[in-house]
Amino acid sequence: MSVTDEKIMLTSFNEAQARRALDLAREALDVEGEAIRKLSARLDRDDSVPRAVALMMACKGRVVVSGMGKSGHIGRKIAATLASTGTPALFLHPGEAAHGDLGMVTSQDVLIAISYSGESSELAIVIPAVKRMNVPVIAMTGKPESSLALAADVHLDVAVEKEACPLNLAPTASTTATLALGDALAVALLELRGFKSDDFARSHPGGALGRRLLTHVRDVMRSGDAVPKVKPDALLADALLEISHKGMGMTAIVDDAGRPVGVFTDGDLRRLIEKVQDFSKLAIRDVMHPNPRRVHPEQLAVDAVAVMEEFRINQMLVTDADGVLVGALHIHDLTRAKVI
Repeated sequence: MSVTDEKIMLTSFNEAQARRALDLAREALDVEGEAIRKLSARLDRDDSVPRAVALMMACKGRVVVSGMGKSGHIGRKIAATLASTGTPALFLHPGEAAHGDLGMVTSQDVLIAISYSGESSELAIVIPAVKRMNVPVIAMTGKPESSLALAADVHLDVAVEKEACPLNLAPTASTTATLALGDALAVALLELRGFKSDDFARSHPGGALGRRLLTHVRDVMRSGDAVPKVKPDALLADALLEISHKGMGMTAIVDDAGRPVGVFTDGDLRRLIEKVQDFSKLAIRDVMHPNPRRVHPEQLAVDAVAVMEEFRINQMLVTDADGVLVGALHIHDLTRAKVI
């Protein structure tokens, strides 16, 4: 669509239509929000949620999620959320299950079957087959008296008073309620399993969160000859050469044991120039900053970022358990590693 065409479309969409569109959008959100609130309010009506969570906690295999149509789309998301939060899960298309994919299911699994009507013909074929394998079935329906609800070991009621669709036909509030309850189950399992942020990162290694949670200082620090360092009795001129050659905008000052006793940065040099006319004979110990900030190689890189941000510094020294200098870290190293 060209810019001109877009302007014509916006012009033909009058103010009354714009207000009506906004009203309809708000009404849809209100209906779906109310559906979730009412679903939450009736959780205490029975023990279905604790029983469902207990079945999945005890599962030795995987949680298999199945549903047809819109319920299938919701099921895929629930399975993905479970898998990424510590509960092995997969989605099984009920239509394909009857033609061989049922072989994915083992007697160690748990099945979550989703159908708002509870009368899905595709699931009606799957349920007897998995029941013969002694697979526990958790049904998510809006009809407690439906065939699927009655056949399940646990029934989760996701009934809504009305859909957000003005015609009360398109699955909207009902799919939102189902998805929300699926998220609630995943969160409960996450907490009960003791699932931590490191575990989450391991299942998301390609994302920004994975990089932040899996990257350690040792992975991005400069080491060996790339680390700028001089002895305390070195002249300031020698320290400046070290800063220039190593390209970190600073140098560590280390004692004979290799432990840092100070640091000198480009910023320190600029401030020194304002105060001293002739500093060619100065020793670095006379102008260094003692007790520099440092991190350990095994710390998360995001911890180093937090220290840098707190103290507004661009470089940090890395020391081992004995306090010996083993590396150096620049803010640019963290940027290149996409930690920040």
